[in-house]
Amino acid sequence: MKKFIIFLSFLLINISCDNIESNNLSEAEISKKVSELIDSMTLDEKVGQMTQIDQRFLDTITDLSTYSIGSLLSGGGSHPKVNEPQAWLDMYNKYQEETLKNRLGIPLIYGIDAVHGHNNVYGATIFPQNIGLGATNNPELVYKISEATSLEVAATGIDWTFSPCLSSPEDYRWGRTYEGFSSDPVLVEKLGKAAVEGYQNALTNSGKKIVACAKHFIGDGNTEFGTGMNGLVDRGNTVLTTDELKEKLLPKYQAAIDANVQTIMASYNSWNGVKCHGSKELLTDILKVEMGFEGFVISDWQGIDEIPGNYKSDIIISINAGVDMVMVSGQGQPYKKFMRLLKENVEEGSISMERIDDAVSRILKVKLRNGLFSNPIVQNDNLQVIGSDDHRNIARQAVRESVVVLKNENLIPISKESKSIVVAGRGADNLGMQCGGWTINWQGGQGDITIGTTILDGIKESVSTETKVIHSKDGTDLGNVSGDLAIVVIGEDPYTEFFGDKDNLDLLEEDIQTISNLKDKGYKVLVLLISGRPMNIADHLDNWDGFAAIWLPGTEGNGVSDILFGDFQSTGKLSYPWPLNAEDGANAPENDLLYNIGFGL
Repeated sequence: MKKFIIFLSFLLINISCDNIESNNLSEAEISKKVSELIDSMTLDEKVGQMTQIDQRFLDTITDLSTYSIGSLLSGGGSHPKVNEPQAWLDMYNKYQEETLKNRLGIPLIYGIDAVHGHNNVYGATIFPQNIGLGATNNPELVYKISEATSLEVAATGIDWTFSPCLSSPEDYRWGRTYEGFSSDPVLVEKLGKAAVEGYQNALTNSGKKIVACAKHFIGDGNTEFGTGMNGLVDRGNTVLTTDELKEKLLPKYQAAIDANVQTIMASYNSWNGVKCHGSKELLTDILKVEMGFEGFVISDWQGIDEIPGNYKSDIIISINAGVDMVMVSGQGQPYKKFMRLLKENVEEGSISMERIDDAVSRILKVKLRNGLFSNPIVQNDNLQVIGSDDHRNIARQAVRESVVVLKNENLIPISKESKSIVVAGRGADNLGMQCGGWTINWQGGQGDITIGTTILDGIKESVSTETKVIHSKDGTDLGNVSGDLAIVVIGEDPYTEFFGDKDNLDLLEEDIQTISNLKDKGYKVLVLLISGRPMNIADHLDNWDGFAAIWLPGTEGNGVSDILFGDFQSTGKLSYPWPLNAEDGANAPENDLLYNIGFGL
């Protein structure tokens, strides 16, 4: 009889979960459902809910149901075998269907770094990176971009984007500078709030809501040079008093919390020598208690591994600090080892059951709030939204509003009736370069890595049929031909994270030589810089007739030509100050600035 009652209670919980209309549930009703589940879960099932694995590193798909795994992710480059939208949807549904076989029918939540569009998926709309969006200073546009991104993410079934990044980078030698909207925390606060609302308010066909993730908590853009990986910046130490932290950096996150952001990611960096992943003061006392964050905290990729000590102590410290779900990934430490040690730590009393129940409750509440219980499987009814004309038009608007014209000696607007225009440089016809990192693969790529319009394509579309557009690699293949105007597209090759850390922000000699080749032939030169940060241009600027920062514009290169040919007035303004020496970063004295924040012709 007792066994029958227990079975009946499990059955009732499953039935109630299957019939939850989460969007209509009050927080009180959600809390009641979660309490019922928590009371019925074993420790193994709770541990499973706190575990996130990259789908590439699953030992076997049945582990999802066997261990009641709470989450999967696709890290950069973690594609299905064929990278196309239908395959992504099929992969998601396959994993979700297996997960739902767990004893209580709890669905997984699937995360992805959709940080400038659904950027892992071939054919998706790739929007400008955040540094470009900061130059638009347009929260309504950022909202539309985030909303469009959520619609494309939802079409492939995925539930959760690890975005927006709320860093306010100060040292441009940091390889993640372009992930921040601005060095000004006030502008980041405004645009970050718009991004959270756009992501989470999108009305998807599946009925689920996409979960946003504010990251990285906290101080990732404010680390001291020399304290990071390889003696550089990334994952270094941020030195701020508690009062300075609260005044300077917390308001960005408070705005996201007030906008109901559902998840927050802990940061790799340290705060005053303590790893953020292991700081109870940050993750519990400040974030959850003082700031009132009611969602759940996710670790970064193997982020707990960097806490001093062995892996078992890493788990104890991070979970007790306030990490609710661990991005184990499975690439480094095996996820079964993580689950075994987490359970062992609880049984030994190093982590309290109260802390475990708090973490799992937070995770389940997010799943309930966002419709995962009622709509776990996604039908193939909206794949056409991926890379749609409407979304590409939004991206094109974002590109043209992000272009910052910094020098213009009567070149812009360029006449569409020009006899001929030379378009040169490594970035002129290079979709991968203009998209930057976090595009199709973690580190991005070169050339035609996805579907889009290059800078060269946009120029060709803009001019009259009588105008001859000559594409030159470096100006040496033009013979003795001289001309009036050359548009030269130079800049940085794609990178992400610590791969982009540099101690020197000079332009490439190859780019400087290309400009020189064309100047020697008598061309007026308009330089377009593709970059994820201000670069060292002070020694070259006098030799250029025009200059515009186009950042990392994404797939819609025709947004650049909208400005060059005068179809739209330039409105982009620097969201970072531009120092004479770029290595001096955002904290350079005003008299050492080439252009101040807010400048743009």
